[in-house]
Amino acid sequence: MKTTTLILGCGDIGMALGRELHEAGHRVIGARRNPRALEGSGLEAVAVDLNDPATLVGLPDADTLVYVVSADRFDEAAYRAAYLDGLTAVLGEFAGRDAVPGRVFFVSSTSVYAQRDGEVVDETSPTEPAGFSGLLMREAEQVLIDHDLAGTVVRFSGIYGPGRDRLIHQVSEGRIAPSSPVMYSNRIHRDDCAGVLAHLIGRQLSGEPLESLYLASDCEPAPLNEVMAWLATQLKVEATETIQSPLRRRASKRCDNTRLIESGYRFRYPSFREGYAQVLKEGCFLPEKA
Repeated sequence: MKTTTLILGCGDIGMALGRELHEAGHRVIGARRNPRALEGSGLEAVAVDLNDPATLVGLPDADTLVYVVSADRFDEAAYRAAYLDGLTAVLGEFAGRDAVPGRVFFVSSTSVYAQRDGEVVDETSPTEPAGFSGLLMREAEQVLIDHDLAGTVVRFSGIYGPGRDRLIHQVSEGRIAPSSPVMYSNRIHRDDCAGVLAHLIGRQLSGEPLESLYLASDCEPAPLNEVMAWLATQLKVEATETIQSPLRRRASKRCDNTRLIESGYRFRYPSFREGYAQVLKEGCFLPEKA
């Protein structure tokens, strides 16, 4: 029998995950406000408004739920609606059904960490976010962890990949982060986001144990200056301007993915070099050879 995975908020990462699961023989249903965006993806599509209980009732039962919703905009009300309120409503709906999901996966973010001085962080590190985004994400995490339904939180670091090329464009304009003070950055390729979720879902369906929390970041935290300098070399551009980000936006931590690696996951793009090489190639950013 095919297992059914329901992906709530089926955008870029959700579609990548859905295609991977579909190819592995799963029944995959993508739910989003505009299901027509899923046409041609090979996934079943349903419409949902996470803030409308009537549309939640109409969602099909599933063996696995993946909550990978994005806020419409960067403000407190949008974040509360998308993450805390939306997840709470979904859990309430599915917990009351005769056939409850085997596990709920909630896609969170390393914005829940407040460390700024190059500290190593993992799943056991303190989370004391100051901004509303991290605070609301952390509240939503706890709602799932405390819920009667089995749940796993996956904290992704900075996601990049096809269509997520802001850093490449900055470097192509000759802009680069300062080398001092060192600002560590943490990244994960979009395809590894899908791969991590597919890996954890596979463990769940095989009856293997899962933790309630995983930190998903690639294997090499690196200074932002180093990442951008490497990109400049690949693009054959010279840095002419140093970016000075506002203090309130500066973060510098090093994400430790040991728990995820020990679960058996192997990164497709273990560092920014392999990942950005793929993005540069696919995006036709690399200069033509003479």
